Amino acid sequence: MTMDTRITRAPLPYDPARGAEAVARHMPDASGALREALVGMAGSSPYLEGLLAREATWLASALEDPEGARAALIAGLAAGPLDEVKLALRVAKRRIALLIGFADLTGVWSLEEVTGSLTQFADQALGAALRSALLPELRRGRVPGQDEDALPEAAGLVMLAMGKMGAHELNYSSDIDLICLFDETRFDPPDYAEARAAFVRVTRKTVALMADHTGDGYVFRTDLRLRPDPSVTPVCIAMEAAERYYESLGRTWERAAHIKARPSAGDLAAGARYLDHLTPFIWRKHLDFAAIEDAHDMRMRIRAHKGLFVARDGGIALEGHDMKLGRGGIRDIEFFTQTRQIISGGRDPDLRVRGTVEGLAVLATKGWVRPEDAEVLSAHYRDHREVEHRVQMVLDSQTHALPKDADGFRRLACLMGEGDTAVLRRHLTERLEEVAALTEPFFAPERSGARAPAGPEIAPGMQDVLDRWPSYPALRSPRAVEIFNRLRPEILSRLDAAARPDEALGNFDKFLKGLPAGVQVFSLFEANPSLIDLIVDICATAPLLSGYLAANSSVLDAVIAGPFFDEWPGRAALRADLAWRLHRARDYESQLDTARRWQKEWHFRIGVHHLRGLIQEPVVAHQYTDLSEVILACLWPLVAEEIARRHGPPPGRGAVLVGMGSLGARTLTAQSDLDVIVVYDGQGQEMSEGPRPLAPGPYYAKLTKAMITALSAPMSEGRLYEIDMRLRPSGRQGPVATSWKAFQSYQDRDAWTWEHLALTRARVVAEAGEHPDTLAADFEVFRCALLQRKGPGRGREIAQDVKDMRARLDAATPAESAYEAKLGPGRLQDIELLAQTVALVSGSPGAETGAQLRAGAAAGLLTEDEAGCLTAQVTRLRQVQQATRLLSDKALDPEVVGAGGRDFVLRQTEDPDMPALAAAMADGAAESAEVVATVLDRLAGAASLPKHTPETAEEPKP
Repeated sequence: MTMDTRITRAPLPYDPARGAEAVARHMPDASGALREALVGMAGSSPYLEGLLAREATWLASALEDPEGARAALIAGLAAGPLDEVKLALRVAKRRIALLIGFADLTGVWSLEEVTGSLTQFADQALGAALRSALLPELRRGRVPGQDEDALPEAAGLVMLAMGKMGAHELNYSSDIDLICLFDETRFDPPDYAEARAAFVRVTRKTVALMADHTGDGYVFRTDLRLRPDPSVTPVCIAMEAAERYYESLGRTWERAAHIKARPSAGDLAAGARYLDHLTPFIWRKHLDFAAIEDAHDMRMRIRAHKGLFVARDGGIALEGHDMKLGRGGIRDIEFFTQTRQIISGGRDPDLRVRGTVEGLAVLATKGWVRPEDAEVLSAHYRDHREVEHRVQMVLDSQTHALPKDADGFRRLACLMGEGDTAVLRRHLTERLEEVAALTEPFFAPERSGARAPAGPEIAPGMQDVLDRWPSYPALRSPRAVEIFNRLRPEILSRLDAAARPDEALGNFDKFLKGLPAGVQVFSLFEANPSLIDLIVDICATAPLLSGYLAANSSVLDAVIAGPFFDEWPGRAALRADLAWRLHRARDYESQLDTARRWQKEWHFRIGVHHLRGLIQEPVVAHQYTDLSEVILACLWPLVAEEIARRHGPPPGRGAVLVGMGSLGARTLTAQSDLDVIVVYDGQGQEMSEGPRPLAPGPYYAKLTKAMITALSAPMSEGRLYEIDMRLRPSGRQGPVATSWKAFQSYQDRDAWTWEHLALTRARVVAEAGEHPDTLAADFEVFRCALLQRKGPGRGREIAQDVKDMRARLDAATPAESAYEAKLGPGRLQDIELLAQTVALVSGSPGAETGAQLRAGAAAGLLTEDEAGCLTAQVTRLRQVQQATRLLSDKALDPEVVGAGGRDFVLRQTEDPDMPALAAAMADGAAESAEVVATVLDRLAGAASLPKHTPETAEEPKP
């Protein structure tokens, strides 16, 4: 479609006579809206008038099909002779600048089309210049081991577009920021220096081809100063050297610069690999609120260096105001967007976009920016960019400053198509001030006018604690001290408002002492003051959780970055989320660390929900169990894949991971280890099929040991779970992985009563291999059948064995506290042992204690009253156990957990005070112990017992 039919706006001529004369001389056939726009352009922009004088014939043709003309112009850069590139580039630049300028002024192309066209042209021009500079070096053999065949990928040299070019946002008279690198892996070490010298020459020649001014103009001013340490490094450096620099010395502004980085010319694949390697540097794995202060300091340094205009009253003076770097300008919007991306892009890859408007849209979708703010900033960003283009169009100046006098503003208004300069000034002021109002509180919240509280009066005892703080690792850096000092009054005020301020301060002191570093955590608090409430709540109630938080402060990311207080998503959603995150991890070690970070966040979430009364036992137990099962289900096949790389796929049907004990019964606590066994079926396959084949036994033993390591090995992100495999056949003396046939034979012929009791709580929790689902199904069928064979009819024998076992347990592990929930007669271990007994004797498949007691009652092995008594005691004891495991790593001690901890426990059990709880636990234990003893005596003395059908004891779903 021709351009004259698409014109939606037109510039006004600042000098009507000059504009009319230029059009009459160079495009006399123009008429109507087209002529009006041309007169306005030539009459307001001396630069565009000059281009029109040189390229009027070409423009007249281009206006018939502007998109086609643009495409042909850009394609011609790639196809033209390399020895003529200097002139060809300059002619093409004149033409594209004229076409883009006119399309911009007339509204034919949107801002994105304008900046995208400029960037597309810059990419192709840079590629042509690079090939032209490199070809002579290749022909003369100056690049070791490379010849002309290496020209398409530039022999491993890549030019990264940074800043606006990287984001396809070049402005009208922009320079282009480049980082030039070469892939050193293409060269033998002795050739490295020669290759680097050749690439330095090529880079300099490329820049000259782009930036040198001749009688035909220039292409783009080029800036290479964004490379690592530009004062001492050559203009082209090895990728490996750049990576080492960023890993050790990279700063926040360099991370921000790389958000928009993009391979533009040369070896694009090598450039993409390099940027992928830099991902951990650019996108930190934890929320990085410290970047806010870095960005703010950078903004202030830039303004101070440039000596930008500021009104005396602190407002915005339009004369000479820098639309890019000044208050409320383009850079404020870009920094606001990029800083938000840096903060959270490590956790959410969706935020890793290059464009500013695109970034604001994603941030709004993800909840990091209010949608209405993103909409306003996006609109003002587009408006600012158009103003920037107009001031640059006047003389093709690399400027972003508004005019300094009334005459200059009148010319700008004409280019904007605005006849009233006062209206333009009013709109400019409103937009700049609104951008400043939206962005400055983010960078410098202290400017909002709110004053930090003075803090409470410091008591002598409190002062002793505060005096220790400067010696802690978290406060060893001046920057950490500076941020913390801004927070300290608020923290102390909230600690002082706690129910027991002394206890809260003491636990906060332990939290602060345990922090290995402070800048990131304190920045997180400063940007999200609600976290201080959470910390104080934890310190006032759960000292163990505050200690966990000090060692794993990154879990606070989850409170800010996601739906932390939403409903529990369930195993399926959790598994999908973890699988997605593991898939995105770069390698096996990264996957294991990813699993650890993910597990810690969800583990912390359960603890906080429990602490704040959002969930109670048994929901707490079910959530801890869901979490562990998802970890096992996702890592088991992942570990199997890692073993398969060396030894081939798992032989036979594969292997299942069977949860035992509390894991099988879904009663995990905050500190539970995991009882598991491994059963595999090699199906007669003698060896695995891989580079280093193994027989099934050694193969699955290696797989099991690798899984234990994956779960329990301390890594940079800690460990996941401690694993206990003592419930496997033959205990510690048996192999770590048991074959399916051996497992069946052992359970049928050799297993002790306690092993059959343990099997009542067994569940397959993870699968790996070719057909593990069939093995899992077979395992459950066999388990149920075994319980039917080994239980009913053997009640006297089983009961006597359990009585002996109970006596040994009581002697070996007596209760040491009135608040002991697990050990001792009539407590959890004792009642669970009876529940497993009646489940085995009745042949019930139910794994959960309550289901087993109900099955025993249904089979007539204990009365309904007895089952009810034991169930009520289990409920109370589990409430105490869950609360205790959140508060302490030892038995519940009311003095150790403090008043906050005591209140928390009492909220769980609804007892009036701790003595009442101790009395209730003691009475319940005595009554339950009597019931257990009575039932076992009854079973041991019974001549025959009724046989239970499993269908009546179906375990309820949580």
